[in-house]
Amino acid sequence: MKLKLGIPKGSLENATIDLFRRAGYAITTSSRSYFPGIDDPEVECMLIRAQEMARYVEDGILDAGLTGRDWIEENESDVVAVADLIYAKQSFGKVRWVLAVPEASDFHSVADLEGRIIATELVATTKRYWLRTASRPRWNSVGAPPR
Repeated sequence: MKLKLGIPKGSLENATIDLFRRAGYAITTSSRSYFPGIDDPEVECMLIRAQEMARYVEDGILDAGLTGRDWIEENESDVVAVADLIYAKQSFGKVRWVLAVPEASDFHSVADLEGRIIATELVATTKRYWLRTASRPRWNSVGAPPR
């Protein structure tokens, strides 16, 4: 029985393949396939968007996958994090999330954003954050400002 392993497709793809290379594995990809080759006959790889990885693991499509804690939290996935792998697209530093506004903005705290539109990739996570605060920004289905 092979281990079905999810490799993040997109911006973390090359960093993940390099991480495996440094661990002694050779993963080869093709722009025409979602199934990279690996030099371990007991592992079968699949390229999956990091945003969807935890759901694939939770649903049993994959045995394991590499993704960020942010996507596990966003999807409220019932999975177990078995290791913290500190790597990123450009560096080996941890990623920090920030709420940013222009320096000359009239907004100086989270409370100042009450009733405003928030654009985010992590819609559910941001909504849960705001539910823990007094602010209630407006949302659309993708977390971007309505048109």
